[in-house]
Amino acid sequence: MSVADRPSARPDSPATVRPVEAGCRVVVDDSSALVRLSGVLAPAGPDRVRDALLARLVDRPGPIVVDLAGLRHAGPTVGRLLAGVRQEVVDWPAAELLVVDPAGVVAGVAPGELAVFPTADEALAALARTPMAAVLSEELTPAVGAARRARQLVTDGCDRWGMPELTESACIAATELVNNVVAHAGTAMTLRLAPADGALRLAVRDHCPRQPRYAGPAPLTSTGGRGLLLIDTVARRWGSTPLADGKVVWCVLHTEDESRWHRD
Repeated sequence: MSVADRPSARPDSPATVRPVEAGCRVVVDDSSALVRLSGVLAPAGPDRVRDALLARLVDRPGPIVVDLAGLRHAGPTVGRLLAGVRQEVVDWPAAELLVVDPAGVVAGVAPGELAVFPTADEALAALARTPMAAVLSEELTPAVGAARRARQLVTDGCDRWGMPELTESACIAATELVNNVVAHAGTAMTLRLAPADGALRLAVRDHCPRQPRYAGPAPLTSTGGRGLLLIDTVARRWGSTPLADGKVVWCVLHTEDESRWHRD
């Protein structure tokens, strides 16, 4: 179990280069929030850039700052790409995307879809002004006992963050998310949870590309198929984000929903 610390920018820090195509590179600063795009984003590149940015967001909790200073001839594609990535992760635990756009290449994005800054210093300063994300994360194997450990982590988080009313519902959601991986994916997984504005965000990342299928309430005679129904019942929102090497299934539970349910 680990509590994530806020990354800080260091110019001499190690970097990971994710080649996207002949004309574009994604350079990840391994010890900070910075991700740099450089070169030319060709028509075939957006999907691969998306995969690289999602890989960074799923590998390490916390926001990222995408620096476009080295990107040339991007056009409106890059704005739509980054807004789309942000929309995909907005309900993940402790995930956010900020943009550095000194040349003004981001276009075609509605106000509020992206936080855009003219320099990396300004973006990192904005990041530093926000409260440090509280995150709990654990690597789990697809074996008996994984769901029990998930419930322990969720209970710890709800107690730590002052939202005990969510413990029962969050444990149900975490159990089903983990059991779905055990039963259907059979891969190693990462459970992550974080609070945000009176809500608890849960996510399980696995390494199976098969997406969950929700067909509504299961027949009374069915012996299975109720996992997603339970998640749909206790969570206000849930969904699945495909990755290049698997997926993230996430859900969001709100304290006010639990309070209203108990009053009614």
